[in-house]
Amino acid sequence: MADETPNLIAEARSRTGKGAARSARRNGMVPGVVYGGGVDPLPINIPYNILLRKLKAGRFLSTLFDLKVEGHDDVRVICRNVQRNVVKDLPTHVDFMRLKRDTRINLFIQVNFTGEDVCLGLKRGGVLTVIRPEVELMVTAGEIPENIEVDLSNLSVGDAVTISSVTLPSGTKAIIDRDFVIATIQAPSSLKSSGTDDDDDAEVVEGSEESDDKAEGAED
Repeated sequence: MADETPNLIAEARSRTGKGAARSARRNGMVPGVVYGGGVDPLPINIPYNILLRKLKAGRFLSTLFDLKVEGHDDVRVICRNVQRNVVKDLPTHVDFMRLKRDTRINLFIQVNFTGEDVCLGLKRGGVLTVIRPEVELMVTAGEIPENIEVDLSNLSVGDAVTISSVTLPSGTKAIIDRDFVIATIQAPSSLKSSGTDDDDDAEVVEGSEESDDKAEGAED
């Protein structure tokens, strides 16, 4: 889990609407809004360069921030939406939700794989196929896990890792009820090709024996 909640500096936005939003962007800011927590929404502006740097760092939508706005109490928030320019894919607006430490929210948490160096299936040429690099979990805002770990040590070729076989961090719960697959160890392509060739050879042999029987029948 994160040791410290990172700060996010913003300024209150006095005006709202499209005109105010365009003005903010011209001045190097990204408009946004903070909602929830039983109080009125707070329009804000965030410096474009700061927001872009945090977006590039990754996990922005699953990171809890201490939002600091001059003239307002600090509040813990999490980003719920980032609107982007459809052409340049750059942020144009952000929505944040106020949180208490005990607030329960749904987040996509990254999956990390361990034990690859001793995994028998991988040593025999198997291929790790990741079905879900992230898993949606219900988590507590004050205890958001950095990731969940999947141990591959005891997996063989053909085995699959399902959510029920993973020890989830305390206080978290999978959103999907069914026992879904996270990753599999698939047979190497060379082995698959070999199996196909063997099947073809068997068909040829069986066909040859049948031809020989027909030939003997014709001679009789």
